[in-house]
Formats: sequence, structure tokens, C-alpha cells
Amino acid sequence: MGFTAVRIPKSLLTQHQANEKNTLGGGEAYHGYWQQDLYALNENFGTENDLKSLSDELHKRGMVSVLVQVTPSGAYVEQYLMVDVVVNHFGWAGEGTSVDYGHLNPFNEEKYFHSYCEVSSTTNMTNIDDCWLGDSIVSLPDLRTEDPTVASMYSSWISSLVSNYTVDGLRIDSVLNVEPSFFPKWLSVAGVFATGEVDDGVVGFTCPFQNSVESILNYPIYFPLVRAFASAKGSISDLVAEMEEVKTTCKDSTLLGSFSENHDQPRFPSLTSDLSLAKNVITYSMLADGIPIIYQGQEQHYAGGDSPSNREAIWPTGYNTQTPLYQHITTLNSIRSHAISVSANYSTYQNYAAYSDINSLAMRKGYSGSQVVAVLSNLGEGGLSYTLNLTGTQYMSGESVMELLTCTSLAVDTNGDIQLPMASGLPKVLYPSSLLAGSGLCGSKKAAPTTTGPTGQTTATATSTHTAKSASMFVVIPSHLQITLALAAVWFVLLR
Repeated sequence: MGFTAVRIPKSLLTQHQANEKNTLGGGEAYHGYWQQDLYALNENFGTENDLKSLSDELHKRGMVSVLVQVTPSGAYVEQYLMVDVVVNHFGWAGEGTSVDYGHLNPFNEEKYFHSYCEVSSTTNMTNIDDCWLGDSIVSLPDLRTEDPTVASMYSSWISSLVSNYTVDGLRIDSVLNVEPSFFPKWLSVAGVFATGEVDDGVVGFTCPFQNSVESILNYPIYFPLVRAFASAKGSISDLVAEMEEVKTTCKDSTLLGSFSENHDQPRFPSLTSDLSLAKNVITYSMLADGIPIIYQGQEQHYAGGDSPSNREAIWPTGYNTQTPLYQHITTLNSIRSHAISVSANYSTYQNYAAYSDINSLAMRKGYSGSQVVAVLSNLGEGGLSYTLNLTGTQYMSGESVMELLTCTSLAVDTNGDIQLPMASGLPKVLYPSSLLAGSGLCGSKKAAPTTTGPTGQTTATATSTHTAKSASMFVVIPSHLQITLALAAVWFVLLR
């Protein structure tokens, strides 16, 4: 599909999870967020050598979900391994008052944890940071990350994790529940790019977390995005307003994780089975500001609702690479990668709504002369055919632009407008025809890839902030059916 990073779940890096052989109120502990031993792998997912081999293969080969990406000259571009980590809590199969701290490693004494209390507030940060998530069936003992000893022990662990498995990036779970002061020094020790989960849609509350973790998931956009494209009644104007608020409030919108599905939220097709709407919401995620993130199964149009139904096993599909969304995502990745290769500043340019109406949004990203304009619609598959008088793109009068999803050549008129054919509620993507050489798009020849990197290059230190802005991420999460076969499944997705 053209991704430059694959994120594997925390369950590949833990074992002895809370009551892992029994079914609990929150489901089996297959997902890894109820860790009990930081230094032991989950044996159901393979050995240390298996994980090291996965990292090695990912770094040296261009595969189905991790294709080597190149500039028009054929220059090598790294591939990245990201892992999911939790620093907020451990897991215990029982009430918070029943925890046997001696069973936890390396935090094997009660002194490392906050006293038991339940998170009960959405605004009181002391309660959010210091109290425990979970319930009476599975409690999540909350670490005292403000304690220098705890912070030092966590630093030792993350340093060894990154080094042992050549990890290039981290996704940090439950950032919202950790004191922000913990992260700067810890991330400096890790030495790799990190993005954090702050699962709140309020811009003014969420954006300040970028002061401690440079990249966070773009939940403020996620909620209005899904609402805008779930049906023709969705509000495009609300989405446009949120785009502007995120740009002006967040420290750097181009470092946010751009997504429309993940393992904590109902999948988009659970809201609507309309394939055109799915293509539109994915197009936004791939071509908006930030680091595009596609969740395993999204390319198969999976429709699971709340967890764990949204964590479906992937192998029943046969890893189908011919589905409409797989092909759509592959094309979007090619478009984005080519735009970055043509314009070094493409990924740092902040996108904006060049045009919008009640059912349409034209989103521009990139400087004049090499801009990409994504035109989105929430009319769905039943949308009628019509011609949209597209204004505000700032293409030059008389310029030829290519609609890249249908390979239709269009001319910019004397007013700078484009008469854009629309049908069946499908998205469109415009790009200057003169810049297509080397892209492999719409009949242009693709530059030959270089499949091996420079000798001796160290990938773990390559994921700078600038590099991360150009990355795109494919997320692999095990389902509750994947306990014993997950390692094979991940390898098949990545290495076939």
C-alpha cells in the first residue's frame, strides 16, 4: 500500500498479562495494555529473535504494506518500525485493593504506584493523572511517573527496547493520564519519534499536550471528520472551522496523527456501509495535515463497532490486495509520496479549505505550482452527476491539471477556475500535469526503486521530526481471535 512505517501493538512486547487465559469483563488481555512485565515478550507472539528478524526485514525490504518509497531520482527512503507503549499503568485481574505488586516487573513494590482511587473526572487533572483507570474486574495500577526513581526505571527500559529491536518510533498510550512533565526527558532518552494518544476532541484541551509530546493523534479533527462524511447531512462547515482552529491552536498541525479509524473507536463503515463515503474520509486522512494513519482492516472495509468488535482478525480476507479501498489507499499514498518528492516543503505546508459548500470540501496542501487539491463530497454513492465550478485552487489560468483518481485531464479556465465532473459522491484529487514525471500515476513511468539503504545506516536515529512529517503509517493490532497466530499474521502482512 505504500506505507513507510508499520506500527505493531503492545501485545508483541509483553507477557503475563492480567488473567490472560480467562475471559474478563473487558475482554481477553490480548491487546497488551494490561502489562505486567516490561522486559518479557508475550510468548504467544514469538521470541526475541522473531521480533528482531521482523525489524531487520522491515528495514531492508520493500513489502506489500511497507513499500520502499523513492524520489524521482530513485533515492532510498527508510522504512520504519513503530511500537505501542504504555507508561501510565500496569494491569491486574482484580480490584485495585487486591494487587500483588510483587508480580509486576520492574515496578514490584506498592511505593511505585499512586494510591488507589478511580478516575472520575474529565476536567480535574490531578484526578486524571493520579487515579486509576479500569474497573473492579481489571484494575490498572497507576504509576507515579512524577517520581524520579520511576522515571529513571522507565528510561532504562525504553533505551533497551529501542536498542534491542531497532525501534524507530513509539505510539504512547494514555498520554492524557500521565503528568506532561514526564515526557520530555523520557523521549530524549528514547531518541526516536513518538506520537501520543490524547483521546479528547476539545482543541484547547488537547493541543497543549504537544508541548510535551511533539506529535499527538488528531482527535479534534477525527470527531467532526466522521460526522461530516457519515451522511449527506453531515456538517462540512463544522469540519472546516475545526481545521482552522487546530492550525491556529496546536503547536504544529503537520505533526499530528491523521486518522479516521483506530482500535478504540467504532470503524467508519459501522456508521455507514457507503463505499464512496469511506473513500472520502480516507482521502481526507491521507492528504490533510499530519502523518496519515490507516488501521489494519480499513483497507478491507471492515465494519466492527465498539471494542473488541473493531479488532477483527485480518487473515479471513486472504490479505486481499484487490479491494477498492486497498487500491484507493495505494493510489493516495503514491500521490502523497510523489508530492513530497517534488516539493521538499509539501509536508510542512498547512492545508486549508480552498472551497466548500454544504456537501463539498476542496482542501489544498502544498505551495503554489505544486499544490495538491483534494475535493471531497458527502453525497455518497447515490450522489448525482454534476459539474462543480471549483474556485480558489490558485492553479494558473490555462494550466493543465490531472484528476489522479480517474486520470482525467482538465484545463484551468481564464478565471482560474476548474469545471470538475463529480459523480456518485466520489472524491477527486488534482495535481499539475507537468509534475507527474516519475510518479507512476496516470500513465507516467515510475522511477526505479532502490531496495537497499546506504551501508551501515542506523535506522533507529533516522526518525527526526522532519522525517516523521513525511511518513505514513499502517497499524497492525491483534484481534481477540489472534492470540496464537498473531506473529505469523503480522509477518504475512508485512513480508509476503
